Amino acid sequence: MIEPKAEVGVQSLAVDSHSHLFLLDGGPDAALERALRAGVGTIVCPGIDPETSRRSVELAESHRSVFATAGLHPHDASRADPRLLAEIEELLANPRVVAVGECGLDFFRMRSPREDQERAFRAQIAMARDAAVPLVVHVRDAWEAILQVLDEAHAEQVVLHCFTGGVEMARACIGRGWYLSFAGNLTYPKNEHLRRAAAVAPLDRLLVETDAPFLAPQRLRGRDNEPANVVDVIEAIALARGEPVENVRTSTARNAANAFPRLGAFGERPENASNGRSD
Repeated sequence: MIEPKAEVGVQSLAVDSHSHLFLLDGGPDAALERALRAGVGTIVCPGIDPETSRRSVELAESHRSVFATAGLHPHDASRADPRLLAEIEELLANPRVVAVGECGLDFFRMRSPREDQERAFRAQIAMARDAAVPLVVHVRDAWEAILQVLDEAHAEQVVLHCFTGGVEMARACIGRGWYLSFAGNLTYPKNEHLRRAAAVAPLDRLLVETDAPFLAPQRLRGRDNEPANVVDVIEAIALARGEPVENVRTSTARNAANAFPRLGAFGERPENASNGRSD
């Protein structure tokens, strides 16, 4: 079993709440080793369609530190026929699948028509409600529509992946009881609005993620991202809030366990998970 470096306390292991391990060059094993050495003890690996959702489940079943989600990304919403949605829903029976998603609305790239995106999103909201698990929501250039759909569906357990809104949107989402998950783009010089949003949000509503292999932090821009780099996000939030790094690390790990209740289903909290393989 790989041990974290001595200066990283067991109680302070971080949680990367969104990392596409199946997309990492060289496979996930070496990245998981580097993550633990950096003090990252738990990774949520989101699916974006039935195929990658199954791959995420396989990774979760072979690594104690990894948990999966199952969902359909809005880019592929036009594929959302009953058979495909049933494939995703079937995966939710696995206790290592902690959420529905990555799902949502993307009106920037528009790789699926808006009506298809909304239809697939509403179907997955219903799935999450029936399974009593949270939603991991992707939103780009679609904030007004996201709020409308989630409000109409009375969604309560919501994680806003890679939050890109400003202070007012942060307050609107926090007022609904949702979690804001910040990624490496928080560290980019132009994104002061994200740092302000992270500063005004209550600490118990914040999560951190890498969205690996995308959105590498500023010091690594142009390179592939990986779970170890979630530490950069934690440090940036701490600086924006004027709080100790350890306070943000432990709080966001605790928040992950609250946002994704199935993380604790195996008698391990995120802060004391290991990256060793499951037996």
